[in-house]
Amino acid sequence: MILITGASGTVGGLVLDRLPTGGAVRVLARNPARVTVSRPGVEVVQGDYGDQDSLRRALRGVRRALLVTNRVAGDDDALFIRSACRAGVEQVVKISAAAVVDERADDLITRWQRAGEDLLLSSGLAWTLLRPRSFMSNALSWASLVRSESLVRALYGRSPNACVDPRDIADVAVRALTESGHAGRAYTLTGPQPLTAHEQAEQLGQVLGRPLRFEELDPAQARISLLRSHSEPVAEALLRSALRQQAGAKAQVLDTVREVTGRAPRSFRTWAQDHASAFAPDTR
Repeated sequence: MILITGASGTVGGLVLDRLPTGGAVRVLARNPARVTVSRPGVEVVQGDYGDQDSLRRALRGVRRALLVTNRVAGDDDALFIRSACRAGVEQVVKISAAAVVDERADDLITRWQRAGEDLLLSSGLAWTLLRPRSFMSNALSWASLVRSESLVRALYGRSPNACVDPRDIADVAVRALTESGHAGRAYTLTGPQPLTAHEQAEQLGQVLGRPLRFEELDPAQARISLLRSHSEPVAEALLRSALRQQAGAKAQVLDTVREVTGRAPRSFRTWAQDHASAFAPDTR
């Protein structure tokens, strides 16, 4: 039995969709209605990391689990790992972040991810760590302005990031969940090249067949934008992370996706082509 958490999110849903058919799969979801993958062998159970009874039910009979947490500075990792140990889970595959291996990264989000990794590594469970660079799908935050004004706004638009397609993260996760040989491994996952936001906007415009204008946000403007969807501590952590990117800390390209899956990571242009409809003008 494989347990998937975060199935209504970016990576968890892709992992669930890619798991081989025929095996027993269980999904833990706060809101089962948000889990869109439905196929034979997939059981969806309602539960929450803070509800130990629901965790115990979800983990019963599970051998391997995908752990996705997103409550920054919360104790969801600790709650899940403790329950997994009690349930006799053999291996946990955790989605972490590439920044944890950068000694210069000391923002709130990175400290939280490091703490979650440390809990898993000291738990006695077999583990696999997936440490992706920024998601290419973060570009979806531009969709509204691209549709309405052919405009992209970003902070430090000339700073490079070797962002990764979430589908590549999911493909590596599926390997770790279904194959032997991945326990005790930490995989840092990047795309095939570092790109700046300006370059991403240019490629996206080429895919869409229309030029996109680019406007540079200053830090004050970026802070205001981030506070619309994040708490102040998380917004400040993201701003500090952007400063590290400006200094070149996120430009390194690794061939981990190819090493694990046997194929090259997807390019941003490929991601843009496959998601072009999200940026198309509303013609209704």
